[in-house]
Amino acid sequence: MSYAVTDSITMLRRDLKKILRYPTSAIFVVGFPLIFLLLFVYVFGGALGTSVANLGNGSTDYVDYILPGLVVMTAATGSLGTSSSVNVDMTEGIIARFRTMAIFRPSILIARVVSSMIQTLTSMALVIGVALLMGFRPHAGLAEWITAVGLLALVTFALTWMGVAFGVAAKTLDAASNAPFPLIMLPFVGSGIVPTESMPNGVRQFAEYQPFTPIIETLRGLLMGTPIGHNGVIAIAWCVGLSIVGFLWARKNFNRDRTQ
Repeated sequence: MSYAVTDSITMLRRDLKKILRYPTSAIFVVGFPLIFLLLFVYVFGGALGTSVANLGNGSTDYVDYILPGLVVMTAATGSLGTSSSVNVDMTEGIIARFRTMAIFRPSILIARVVSSMIQTLTSMALVIGVALLMGFRPHAGLAEWITAVGLLALVTFALTWMGVAFGVAAKTLDAASNAPFPLIMLPFVGSGIVPTESMPNGVRQFAEYQPFTPIIETLRGLLMGTPIGHNGVIAIAWCVGLSIVGFLWARKNFNRDRTQ
């Protein structure tokens, strides 16, 4: 166990140094949601805000409605950077070299997940900070904030494992970079931008039953004091399910690559 912890810390230090030396992916993780935040609030907010003004979220400001969706999108964007970074390591030979060394092999993936979570959660904090400057006014108390942070950590954990799985499974960097894009776009086809009630049948049904809608609605309820209902349980179930799928998929491909 001591070797496992020591090797995981060593690999984590390597990944964090890599982020600092090559901050492009970190800038993308925070920059992409910020661009959409500015675009939708200052360009489309006047028109879209009318469709959410009577939802009972405690505010008529569109930024209050859209922020939970964009924060979740930040986690999805982080999975893209994770997928690309993992694939670079897998295809450029460094992982093959690590496997010849006497190290705890799972530490490679564990460190990647932890470093990506640190990067993504930091990006989420920056997005929320910018939103506060733009007029975001949450109604959450201390307990709600702690619960919201826990939910965001769980979402980030799940999507990070999916990003690791994409990166390990992809044969090229282009494939690894493109695979997580559906995760980034799903909040748009949900309740992240506009209420699902405003969508036509078919699209509305998809939006209501895809994984990001209950996650966004739970986060919105925690921050703005709107009803959560069963969304909290469904959100946790989706996060746990995605985490298991991502972990098993990543482990399978990582071990299979090792035997080749």
